Amino acid sequence: MTCDIVMPKVDDLDGIGAVKEIMKFDPQAKIIMVSAMGQHSLVVEAIQAGAKDFVTKPFQPSRVVEAINRVIKG
Repeated sequence: MTCDIVMPKVDDLDGIGAVKEIMKFDPQAKIIMVSAMGQHSLVVEAIQAGAKDFVTKPFQPSRVVEAINRVIKG
């Protein structure tokens, strides 16, 4: 699944909080974070929370395919 790092809060959860909750529910979840340029520290935090990879906006199609393939294989 993909999850935006910066998203409207739902039940007081932001993107990183959502990753943590998803990983509690399904530790095998394969999450790819979506971020804007300049959100490096948030990307690191999301990866530490369990996200498997990330892509930055604006998307480069080859990078999206690379991230999906990496997460599926690994």
